[in-house]
Amino acid sequence: MYSRRLYFLILIFLLSLFQLNAQIIDPSGQLGGEQVFSAMNKQVYEFVRRFNMEEGPDGIQLADTDWRYHNRALRKKLLPYLFDMSNPRTSGTLKKYFIDDVTNKEHPVYLNFLDKNWYAEVSATFKNDDNANVNLILFLTVERDSLGSKWIISNVFDADLHQLFPTETKAGQMKYFLHPQSHEIDFMNLNKAFDDPKHIEYYAATDYRPDYLTLFFYLMKTGALKFEYINSVKFHFFQIKNWYFELSYFNRNTDNSGWLISNLKYIDEKDKAQVLRFFNSCSSKK
Repeated sequence: MYSRRLYFLILIFLLSLFQLNAQIIDPSGQLGGEQVFSAMNKQVYEFVRRFNMEEGPDGIQLADTDWRYHNRALRKKLLPYLFDMSNPRTSGTLKKYFIDDVTNKEHPVYLNFLDKNWYAEVSATFKNDDNANVNLILFLTVERDSLGSKWIISNVFDADLHQLFPTETKAGQMKYFLHPQSHEIDFMNLNKAFDDPKHIEYYAATDYRPDYLTLFFYLMKTGALKFEYINSVKFHFFQIKNWYFELSYFNRNTDNSGWLISNLKYIDEKDKAQVLRFFNSCSSKK
C-alpha cells in the first residue's frame, strides 16, 4: 500500500548564522569547537526560532522589540544556511523559490511548534515472539492538551503488516463478496470468507483502510512485540502551503551541522492531503 520509506524530498535546516553584528559565517570554512557549537542547530526548537528569526546565533531569544526579530532582510540572508549545503536536493532554484515564499513581504510564513502537520519519524527496533529484531517506523505529532501540548503516536509503518493488506483490486472486489440475499440463509456463506483469511479484508466496506496503529498497540499489549532501542529520528514539515521539507541531524565539524533541511519538495495541497494519510492512522481525529 505504501513504499518501505517515505521518500518525499525535503529540506534540512541547519544553521550557519551570522554574528550579532550581521557578519555571515563562511559556509565552507572549518571552525573551532566553540564556534561550531554556537553556530549549529543543537535542538529542533533552535532551528524553528532561527527559521523565524526569533533567536540570535548565540542561542539567546530575541525580544519582539528587537530590530532583528522577524526582520525580513536578515531572514533572507540566514535561511540559505539552514539547509544541508552538501545536498543537491536542497540547493538551486527550488530553494530560492521556497525562501521567497516564506519571506514574502505581505504574507511572511513562520513555523509554530503547536501548529499541526509536522511529524517526527522515529526508526526503532523491537523483538518479536521469535526473539528476532523487527524494525518499525513510528510517526509522532504534537497534540494540544490541558497542560499545553504533548507528543502522540499518530501511525506506524511495518513492512510485514503492510504486506498483509495488499492494494485492493477490481478482480478481488468481484470475486470476494457476500451475496445481497445472504441474510435469507442466516449468513451461512460467511464460511467462505472465514475459510480464506488471506482475503478477509475484501469483505469490508469499499473504503476500508487498515488501522496499523491499532495492530501495533495490540502486538505491544499481548507481548508479541517488545521495544529494544531507537535507531534514528528526523522530522517532516507540511505546515507551509504548497511545500514539504525534511529536517535531519548532521554531526560534523563545520558550521553546516546540527538540524538542517535535508529534503525539499513543492507539493500541491490536494496531493499533500493524500500524503498526510501516511502519517496518520485511519482512527486519528485530524
